[in-house]
Amino acid sequence: MHGTILTLLKRYVQTQYDHSTWVKLVELAGLDRVDFDHKNVYPDEHVYALVGHAAEMTGLPAGELHEKFGEYLVPDLMYMYQKLLRPEWKTLDMLEHTELTMHHQVRKEHAENSPPVLEVTRLGPNELMIDYVSPRRMSGLAVGIVRGLAVYFDEADRIDVMPTVSEEGERVRIHVRRR
Repeated sequence: MHGTILTLLKRYVQTQYDHSTWVKLVELAGLDRVDFDHKNVYPDEHVYALVGHAAEMTGLPAGELHEKFGEYLVPDLMYMYQKLLRPEWKTLDMLEHTELTMHHQVRKEHAENSPPVLEVTRLGPNELMIDYVSPRRMSGLAVGIVRGLAVYFDEADRIDVMPTVSEEGERVRIHVRRR
């Protein structure tokens, strides 16, 4: 997992809870560091452990925490990749172009990074389907990012997000429609 995601996870926990909650999560996860370098890549197990213990502490399912974190990530992601984005893009356009813009850039900058491959099919001017497959089983993060984009573009009240997750959690099909 890219260090930027872990750095933002730390900030999310500190914002939603407090610093001591972050320190406790790191201890419970058995990690030897409280801070992560945004330029490095860390084992995915770090995120699994942190979110798993956060789920235990809060009583919320891990998938729901992934979604909330995904929503939280959007403003930072939009800022980090603003040079790759077109000003006229809105929610559906961002989703349609994520693979060839942001994910392409992440892979280019860090060969060891492997963001999920998104197969996006535009079904019409106001509708698309995202096929997300990842052995990381973090489809909730993708769903949260879709919802976060709708908020970011002030379209949350007009965007329907309908995820269908497989039992093993590796595959999610996200139907997104603008009303």
